[in-house]
Amino acid sequence: MNIEPLADHKHLIPEIAELHQSEWEHLNPAVTIEKRIASINRAATPQGIPSIFIALEDSEFCGSAALVQQDLETHPELSPWLAAVYVKENWRKQGIATSLVQHCEREAQLAGIKKLYLYTEFATQLYASLGWKVLERLTHRGIEIDLMCKDFGS
Repeated sequence: MNIEPLADHKHLIPEIAELHQSEWEHLNPAVTIEKRIASINRAATPQGIPSIFIALEDSEFCGSAALVQQDLETHPELSPWLAAVYVKENWRKQGIATSLVQHCEREAQLAGIKKLYLYTEFATQLYASLGWKVLERLTHRGIEIDLMCKDFGS
């Protein structure tokens, strides 16, 4: 498996947008597929923030993860964020999410970032196993989520 910038594979943006829409539309019902495509396209830079990375196995798209400035409008003081960690269903339970998260963590550190945030509905245990700490359990648009942080130190 290879992890590469989405910037090098922009032809995948419509597919990724559809998958993300299906997975997270309930958290952002105002985001249309067109808005999601535009947002992903803007974030598809090769490094820094924003950036999106994809996992590929023999050129097949398996998953994605992003680094973004803001991902939870109720906490504008927190930045930057690990976001949109997604693995296609038939590729799950193979360590791809872990590889994507760790890749994004390294990219953040290379950019001089000392702390990253994320929120998750279902994957708290995965992130905790990778050293992330729960800061707060909250209700976001009627859905229980965990707000988490990883501190890379000084």
